Amino acid sequence: MAETARRLVLASRPVSEPSPENFRLEEFPVPVPADGEILLRTIYLSLDPYMRGRMSDAPSYAAPVAIGQVMEGGTVSEVVASKNPDYKPGDKVLGQTGWQSHAISSGKGLRKLDPAAAPLSYALGILGMPGMTAYFGLAEIGKPKAGETLVVAAATGAVGSVVGQIAKIRGARVVGIAGGEKKCAFAKSELGFDECVDHRAADFPTQLTAACPSGIDVYFENVGGRVFEVVAPLLNTYARVPVCGVIAQYNAAVGVQDANWVPTLMRSVLSKRLTLRGFIVSDFYPRYSEFASEVVGWVKSGKLKYREDILDGLESAPRGLVGLLRGENFGKRLVRVAPE
Repeated sequence: MAETARRLVLASRPVSEPSPENFRLEEFPVPVPADGEILLRTIYLSLDPYMRGRMSDAPSYAAPVAIGQVMEGGTVSEVVASKNPDYKPGDKVLGQTGWQSHAISSGKGLRKLDPAAAPLSYALGILGMPGMTAYFGLAEIGKPKAGETLVVAAATGAVGSVVGQIAKIRGARVVGIAGGEKKCAFAKSELGFDECVDHRAADFPTQLTAACPSGIDVYFENVGGRVFEVVAPLLNTYARVPVCGVIAQYNAAVGVQDANWVPTLMRSVLSKRLTLRGFIVSDFYPRYSEFASEVVGWVKSGKLKYREDILDGLESAPRGLVGLLRGENFGKRLVRVAPE
């Protein structure tokens, strides 16, 4: 066992785009579990767009990370010491222990993982929070029907890639929106999307209109901003818009954001669960077994394909998050904190 542990804490709040300077790397003694507790060693740390919201103290659906507090994040960990009869050393668990190499837990809120059933990292992606976001956003709000057109932004990301593939399984025609020719080619050739449009192209609005000749019946919103402004005129009567993220607006300064009605509206839709319907995936956590009963089978059979973008070392997390918010990731972004 390492003699010292490491953690990344929030050192300051960003005004607009975050930078690595907003975080501070600290060392601390590896904690010792008390009766009923376990000591966890982090293997994988998930990086997700919602983390930008936790860095801000603006009103939202969840409390912000306090200055000096360990940055929040989902993790896959190994039990290295246990004084809890429900856990033994060597157990692998999914939890929310944040940006640190070691953590103490009472065991509450953890879910044991079977390394033989699927790669451990999948619990933070396609078989975890991003996969559930895609699944329930479609099942409860989008409800794509055979023959309808579904458009999804951030099409090759952890959520968008699953959204498009599930919609194809349901019989919909799927059009992705992604940043760059390489990502668009992947969406079509590997994920099976019918079309994919590069939002960075100068003629993006024209390309999207051509890709959706019958309009858009379901738009799964991960981005907001200019992408939504281009999509909105193409929405059909009775179109459904599940809103799980507005990543293009997370870095906007308050004054700039408030000057434009669209970012303000979209953030309210997300945070307040308004219709065009905003939703938070944690609303559906009690229904994990329903999700797993279908998605695990699709993954095993090859119906759902999945790509990961893994960085190494806890110290890479700050630049990894900054890059994620810029759209630099290609697939689900993770940090490998320690070997499995």
